[in-house]
Formats: sequence, structure tokens, C-alpha cells
Amino acid sequence: MDLEYNEDKAIKYIKGQLPAGVEYVDDDILNVIDIIFDYYEDNNLLDVDCDLETSDYDDKIKDELILHVSKLLNKDPYNKIRKEHINIIVCAELEYEQSIGFEE
Repeated sequence: MDLEYNEDKAIKYIKGQLPAGVEYVDDDILNVIDIIFDYYEDNNLLDVDCDLETSDYDDKIKDELILHVSKLLNKDPYNKIRKEHINIIVCAELEYEQSIGFEE
């Protein structure tokens, strides 16, 4: 198991979770990843030891992340990601973190 976060692998994983026919360039996906990690850093969540699958706390964080990413992308005039795909992308990024054992 690869325990190191790899942006290229995360992007590939996220793209694999998108509905058929939906495509975004790597930079669009990377922007979401950056927003997520900025959120973690701003909220002192990079050192939190938790399990995203079982914790109500983590469900709250997931919901907050989706809302946060949505707000920031909505303000970005260059954003290409459609509203209906934000939830999928954020959840796929969190799944990628789980798959490598990354704990934010």
C-alpha cells in the first residue's frame, strides 16, 4: 500500500470516479485538491487522527468541505467544474486519502 499522498494518482483516481463523458483537465481537479488541503491547514486538521468512514465528525468535515469548495469555485471566474460534480470530486478525493491510509 502506498502511504504517501501523490497528486497525480489522486487526480487519476478522482477522474475515474466521474460519470462517463465528464472530463476535466488535471489543473481543474488539482485546484479542488488544493482547496481541500488549504481547508485542512486553515482548520488545523492536518494532524487530526480520525477514520473518515466511521466518524460523525468526519461526515461533518466532508459536508463542510463540499460547501467550502463550492463557495470558492463559485467565486472563481476561471472555474470549469460544474456544481453537480463538486460532491463527486470531493468525496473521491477523500476516498483516495483513505485508500492510501492518509489521515488529515
